[in-house]
Amino acid sequence: MVKGIVLISTEAGTEEDVLAELNKYPEVKSAYLVYGIYDVVALIEGESLDDIRSIVFNKIRKIKPVKSTVTMVVVKEVSK
Repeated sequence: MVKGIVLISTEAGTEEDVLAELNKYPEVKSAYLVYGIYDVVALIEGESLDDIRSIVFNKIRKIKPVKSTVTMVVVKEVSK
């Protein structure tokens, strides 16, 4: 399983809409509205790096109010 963290910039005032749309995708394990440079942060999971790429390009970036994304692939996870 490959995990990715996606930082999302949206059109002003559309953050809740993007969050609701992300909630429709089973690959999005959690998503948060945040303050700062980015508006929404999403944790996604796929079987491979190609899956992560596909989720970002074919789903997240196709949400109309999404202006840009930055994706970070998780290399190591520490559980508490």
